[in-house]
Amino acid sequence: MCDLRTYIAERKNKDKDFAAGYDEGYKQFKVGVMLRQAREEAGLTQEDLALRLHTKKTAISRIENHAEDIKLSTLERVALALGKKLEIKIA
Repeated sequence: MCDLRTYIAERKNKDKDFAAGYDEGYKQFKVGVMLRQAREEAGLTQEDLALRLHTKKTAISRIENHAEDIKLSTLERVALALGKKLEIKIA
């Protein structure tokens, strides 16, 4: 893992486009992971959550795996279906 971190750090220093793309991609990936973790902590399967949101399991999978273009309204609906509230923070 250390070699990967070293490679990423060196590549980001050399290539600004790579750095910007990597950082943005990581943020999007992180959102999907947070949604999956929240669903699992709630003890729900993708199918269970889909039923609560009146959608299909494939839609939940898409949200968890490709969260780069998710709307805030969708995030709020997912949070409510999980018994949570959506908080947005600018840091």
